[in-house]
Amino acid sequence: MSMSYQINPRQQNLSPELIAKYQAIPASTLGHLSDHGFLRGIKPVFNDIRMVGNVVTVKVFPPDGSILREALLLSEPGDVLVIECVGDQECGCWGELRTLAGLIKGLAGVVVSGAVTDVSALRLHGLPVFCRDVSAFTTRGIGAQGEVNQPIQIGEIQVHPGDLAIGDDDGVYILDAGRAAELLPELMAKEQTDQIRRAEFLQRLATLRLT
Repeated sequence: MSMSYQINPRQQNLSPELIAKYQAIPASTLGHLSDHGFLRGIKPVFNDIRMVGNVVTVKVFPPDGSILREALLLSEPGDVLVIECVGDQECGCWGELRTLAGLIKGLAGVVVSGAVTDVSALRLHGLPVFCRDVSAFTTRGIGAQGEVNQPIQIGEIQVHPGDLAIGDDDGVYILDAGRAAELLPELMAKEQTDQIRRAEFLQRLATLRLT
């Protein structure tokens, strides 16, 4: 292992129960309350996508992508890799082989503040992946530098290991454990109210179509 890798142990600040409750909360329900933690410019790679999990942070220095192997090794089932690409934003640091490794590890998803590659294969394999860009130019196994489980910066948002990542077709939110616990009752109430209103609207629409 290179001396310029900085690797901290995996952290989980959220209970599995709290993570499970967030499975029912759409990103846009969070977005109704605040933009705090919203990763601007990060988009899903394919449709019908859903991701909730504990954050493992990675800092990649393209075209050197070797650190991702270390991040995969210490991640656990249900984790989300959140990757900051420093420097070349057009260099894809996540593709098909890493996706297959991620599926074997049981990752809940991957968020790349930078580019991904092998997009048709990513769609096919179905691991939730979110990114800023797509590229045919990719990282290589240089092994010079990289960080795992240090704070990273994605746009204006600082992301820490052990945060909560929530992503779907509408985008990605990152919440720290304290905020995730604090917001949950309000989010669950809003989601319940929305479900009732949705049902009422659908009922009215069905009635209109019958007449």
